[in-house]
Amino acid sequence: MRLAALAKINLQLTVTGTRPDGYHELRTVFQSISLHDDLMIERSRRPGIELSISGAELDPGPKNLVWRALDLLSRELRLSGGWRARLEKRIPMGAGLGGGSSDAATALVGGVRLTGKRIAPERLLEMAASLGADVPFFLVGGRALGVGRGDEVYPLEEGRRRWVVVVLPKEIRVATPDAYRWLDAKLTKAASPPKLFLSCARSWSLEDADLLNAFEAVVFDRYPILREMKRRLLQAGAAGAALAGSGSAVFGLFQNPAHARRAARKFQEAQVYVARTVTRGEFGRWGARRREA
Repeated sequence: MRLAALAKINLQLTVTGTRPDGYHELRTVFQSISLHDDLMIERSRRPGIELSISGAELDPGPKNLVWRALDLLSRELRLSGGWRARLEKRIPMGAGLGGGSSDAATALVGGVRLTGKRIAPERLLEMAASLGADVPFFLVGGRALGVGRGDEVYPLEEGRRRWVVVVLPKEIRVATPDAYRWLDAKLTKAASPPKLFLSCARSWSLEDADLLNAFEAVVFDRYPILREMKRRLLQAGAAGAALAGSGSAVFGLFQNPAHARRAARKFQEAQVYVARTVTRGEFGRWGARRREA
């Protein structure tokens, strides 16, 4: 079975503090985009998991989220035999686009389909959350509100279709733990978070200019080129632009594909991707397009 694992952007992302369990309390609006990895999976009579990866240098063993998702599924369903999987990476790593989390969720969904068994949606969400805070969103897709660690996901009304230009400097990767550590230091010094998250009601009708990412306050200080790329996206006509997740990509929203492609050509020195937003209904239909390999 061949499956598409779609990337995401965060239209809004605020960190309000640290939770008693040591994780961070988030308020975020996720949005699926059409940039994707490809995952091929099949059942095997031999026990164990054989995973191969192209397009990126990643550990194909137990540290990999696809490997962990398939292992978790085997234990949950008490399966005999094992898995063979091949992952083709297109979503850049360390860019804030959720590639690893999407791969894990896609492995769960595809694996369940291949076995012909059923897992209750609530249990599948719990399994996804055990793999990573962003993973549950990739079981939902479209536009959604994430709270708690980001693992509590609530579908939101879809926005208008937008084309997305993602710009990633070739020499910069921001590790998520580093970004949180920088932000923790800033939150400790501040009397309150830099900006309050928009109300849930407002989140149902976000405009392009409402983009907000609390990590910009610390990531841009350390990597001014990212601030400059955001400025250039706005100069190129983006209706809104922001840091992607905790970095190290920035993205701009455009109202038509021709305008997006013209803007993308202005960033010859960087990795550039042109995609579009994907609604929840389309996200589900991507599943219908997934085909036997």
